[in-house]
Parts: sequence; C-alpha cells; structure tokens
Amino acid sequence: MIFSYSKKIYGYECDIYGHLNNANYLMLLEAARSDALVEMDLPIAKLLGMGIQFFVLRYELDYLKALELEDTVSVKSWFYSTNRIKGLWKQEIYNSRGELCFVAHLTVVYAAEGKAKRLPPEISDYFLKFIHLG
Repeated sequence: MIFSYSKKIYGYECDIYGHLNNANYLMLLEAARSDALVEMDLPIAKLLGMGIQFFVLRYELDYLKALELEDTVSVKSWFYSTNRIKGLWKQEIYNSRGELCFVAHLTVVYAAEGKAKRLPPEISDYFLKFIHLG
C-alpha cells in the first residue's frame, strides 16, 4: 500500500537559495512515515504503549531536483519488505508539478527499550498486508 502525505514548504525550512534545507528532507520523511503508521492504525503512541520502537538504521538519499519555497510537495511512502527484525521503506517526494524530486530508501530496525528486538508475530503479520512491491 502506498501512503500519501502533502506539505507546503515554508521559508524557515529553506536555505539561502530558497530550496528545502537538506536536514528538513529527513523531517519531511519522518512526518510522512508517522502519518503512514497512523493510517495503518499503529500510531507511534500506540506502538510505544505496546513496547515497540522503530529506529532508522540506514538512509540512502537521492536528491534529483530542488524542492522550492512555497511549493506544496507530496510524499509517497511504502515498505517493500518486512520481517520480525527490520523493515525496508521507500519514499519519494514530488513537487506540485508531479515531478519526482527526491528518493529515499531506508532500513528501520525494531526495538524495545532502545535495544533491537523482534516484533511480536501478530504485529509482523499485520505489517505484511501493507507491503507494496512497486
């Protein structure tokens, strides 16, 4: 399943050239993933209540085209592989003209109390229904 998240880019998020600052790309990705988890009925607060944490282990980022001041961007997020130890996500950011501007591949590890831990089988199985291979 592909999850969508939209956001307008504001001046305080941009560099002196009017482009989204590199650090703010990561915040945009985080917001989109958090929103996806809400749509999956597993918001962060619910996961924490279950003793489950997600930590980003690895990012691979491709900046293809600048995201500009006051543009409304769309983030498409999905995970294409998951097991009880980790999940592999892909996220793409498009500008308001529908142009692909940014691609991220990331590895998320599952944890409890700050240490790697396998997901309970019922949560791992639940995630499988959201896998998208595109």
